[in-house]
Amino acid sequence: MLVSAKEMLQKAKAGHYAVGQFNINNLEWTKAILLTAEEQRSPVILGVSEGAGKYMCGYKTVAAMVKAMIEELKITVPVALHLDHGSYDGCYRCIEAGFSSVMFDGSHYPIAENVEKTRELVRVCGEKGISLEAEVGSIGGEEDGVVGMGECADPNECKMIADLGVTMLAAGIGNIHGKYPPNWPGLSFETLAAVSEKVGDMPLVLHGGTGIPSDMIKKAISLGVSKINVNTECQLSFAAATRAYIEAGKDQQGKGFDPRKLLAPGFEAIKATVKEKMELFGSVGKA
Repeated sequence: MLVSAKEMLQKAKAGHYAVGQFNINNLEWTKAILLTAEEQRSPVILGVSEGAGKYMCGYKTVAAMVKAMIEELKITVPVALHLDHGSYDGCYRCIEAGFSSVMFDGSHYPIAENVEKTRELVRVCGEKGISLEAEVGSIGGEEDGVVGMGECADPNECKMIADLGVTMLAAGIGNIHGKYPPNWPGLSFETLAAVSEKVGDMPLVLHGGTGIPSDMIKKAISLGVSKINVNTECQLSFAAATRAYIEAGKDQQGKGFDPRKLLAPGFEAIKATVKEKMELFGSVGKA
């Protein structure tokens, strides 16, 4: 069954490790991530962007698929199904569809409106036992049409949102979605430390986990980051493995096209990527 991310993140915060959120885009990605989490005895969060939700025939379809796969694969580790960078309306649709966690990305609103909308979602999610992630300071880059310049969050605004009772907080600290450019200055640990001091025991979220050096990841965890999002790295590994399979001519064999064989290398590539990240985040064996 699906669970709220609240307990797994509280344990991560106390244990000084992070739970990985790995975005899903189809059945193969979902299966690979769930099996790896079970093999590594790691809690896991399955992220679904609004674009991915639409691609997979809607949030109800996604929730039904994930719940069925947990049962059929006999997954016993904690699994949260989470809306990633959700709109206000998108959060309500995911709540109705059976998601166990949602993110309301109100970072592009004036802080007063972000607070107002977040406060209402805190009430609704609290009634239903669903975890809620909020954001202050937009994340750089683009993900499913959500564009951010990567500005650092205001620690005082972070406290305003945290005090509403959200489960976790994403604070912009110079991180971006996608691949990091060569001239990227790195994470602002000064901002992260200031935010952590303001919000106390609130688990913090680091978006854009692909390409951040391991030492920065570990330092971010030491300063209160308890959830790290990974998407681009899975996309790149899946695409590379699939491309290599096609270029090798292994998809023909004189028997026509077999999608199960075509996607198998990408499936294994996702598993390897997720395993590597779980080891880096320190979540292995924490289920």
